[in-house]
Amino acid sequence: MKIILKTQDEIAKIREAGKILAECHQELARRIGPGMTTLEIDQWVESYLASRKATPEQKGYRGYPFATCASVNDVVCHGFPNHRRLENGDIITIDIVVNKNGWLADSAWSYRIGEVSEEANKLLLVTHQALEKGIAQAVPGNRVGDISSAVQNVARESGVGIVKPLIGHGIGRSMHEPPDVPNFGRARTGTQLREGMVLTIEPIFTSGDTGAVLWEDDGWTIRTADGSLGAHYEHTLAITKEGPVVLTSL
Repeated sequence: MKIILKTQDEIAKIREAGKILAECHQELARRIGPGMTTLEIDQWVESYLASRKATPEQKGYRGYPFATCASVNDVVCHGFPNHRRLENGDIITIDIVVNKNGWLADSAWSYRIGEVSEEANKLLLVTHQALEKGIAQAVPGNRVGDISSAVQNVARESGVGIVKPLIGHGIGRSMHEPPDVPNFGRARTGTQLREGMVLTIEPIFTSGDTGAVLWEDDGWTIRTADGSLGAHYEHTLAITKEGPVVLTSL
């Protein structure tokens, strides 16, 4: 498939969706805590987006039934919201795709519930650092492999696992557009980055060093194969001549 370059006006429209998403995550950070259920979080997110005249793009995507993906502890991605109450020491990732007037923005964030273990805290810090390192490589003239290599190097230096089947991607009017943006690879390889590209970078790491995962019978929920913790941070960003512009931050 052909990479779809965006105009400045189109990037501004994605930015509008991204601002709503960033504000949603900011409010979630204040609200999430012990005793809440992930289903309550999901319902709040859907209501919040409606109040901003936006919709959750995940809901109905290939039959996915919820407004968010809510992944707790050893669930690394695509967790179904449910009635389990969050407990002190849990970590949870909320992944949301916002549709505002037909333009999409995608961001996932991992949250600490109360006081978390040293293992969990390290994983969250390392995964977020990998996101920042990947974004720094998102400049015209670099290649996708430069992003992938930067993310991979953080994982290797920290001794955590990379969930290799799950990757970043282009985004615009569709949730998944070219190019794929893996969390592993070699620098100076892959698609060249050009001004006008909009993509997501989303390191997904495990506290276990293999990064191996298993899909559950629902066809969506992905857990670590060894029962270790998973973390996931994601931003949508634009490639510009001035450098990377994150569209899902305030």
